[in-house]
Amino acid sequence: MAQPPVRVLIVGASVAGLAVARALRLAGIRPELVEKLAPTVVAGAGIFLPGNAIRALRELGLDNPLRPLGAVIRRQRFLDATGAELCSVDLEQLWQGVGQCRALPRADLHQVLLTGAGGEVRYHTEVCDVEVGDETTKVAFGDGSYAEYDLIVGADGRRSAVRRLAEIGGAPHPVGQIAYRSVVSGGPEITEWTALLGQRSGIALAPMGYGRVYLYADEPLPAGSAPPADPLVRLRQLLGDYGGPVRAVLDAVEKVQVAVTDEVELSGWSRGNVVLVGDAAHATAPTLSQGAAMAFEDALVLAEELRAAPSVVEALARYESRRRPRTQWVLDRTRDRDRTRDVAPALRDPVLRAKGGTIFQEHYRLLVDPV
Repeated sequence: MAQPPVRVLIVGASVAGLAVARALRLAGIRPELVEKLAPTVVAGAGIFLPGNAIRALRELGLDNPLRPLGAVIRRQRFLDATGAELCSVDLEQLWQGVGQCRALPRADLHQVLLTGAGGEVRYHTEVCDVEVGDETTKVAFGDGSYAEYDLIVGADGRRSAVRRLAEIGGAPHPVGQIAYRSVVSGGPEITEWTALLGQRSGIALAPMGYGRVYLYADEPLPAGSAPPADPLVRLRQLLGDYGGPVRAVLDAVEKVQVAVTDEVELSGWSRGNVVLVGDAAHATAPTLSQGAAMAFEDALVLAEELRAAPSVVEALARYESRRRPRTQWVLDRTRDRDRTRDVAPALRDPVLRAKGGTIFQEHYRLLVDPV
């Protein structure tokens, strides 16, 4: 690019937005970063980062500050609802030469990304209107102010305001699933990523160091139904009969986050000089733990194309062309794994005992290769 975009606005200061800010700063572009929430509002619970997420963080120059945080995960174990072994995946072998898998509190990852992005965020700043022009885009903010930009990056999540205001796509689509998340302390010792699969529901437990465990569970949510009024009570009802460490973990749970799971699948990710990244462009159910990884990879590719392309619009087209096959793979494999979970245990479990490790490892095959 002969002249990189000078005035760049990133909307959203969570994982995707902070990763883009970091990548652009490394490319010599200093973006503005706005967030409608307060600085104290950081998504809680934990996060599991597969090897390709760690590789992307290494390319962003953020692997060293991450290294002391959380716990390295070397193996995934899949059990049936009674706690009997179904299969396992050797993560060190799967991600050899790519990166170590790690589980850690989401707030710790957020702080690493915030520091890497320079820490300059305008909080309590909502985007209320986006007027896409031929060369620049005019943005109206909640305080009544306006500004024009050469590039707008919508990194504001599944329910992206930028996506709606710039008329790039509509609302996310519910997948008929509800997710529960918690960070548990004082429960039984969990040393490996461990999932128990039941009848159309399941739970995954990942150690995060210092006696903390990240708990993720899900179950079907019929169309039109609302999340439970008391998520902790419902979680204990749902999983109370599970074997292995589940009952002891549930006894130690104090607080549960609950959310309806949805997808974002769009025909295009940009309009003019407005582009979407991360969940705003291609959200999936969290089954493969690829949300952060895809956002980090988006950031790297977007910054690379902005340096190389002859115009912003061409850079955005190249970015989408490179990223779409990979994010579509994640969406397709996520749906595959969710269908596996939904098969009746009497049919599913013998298949997983015979070749589950191979099946689950195949879901990441494309992602082992570089972006």
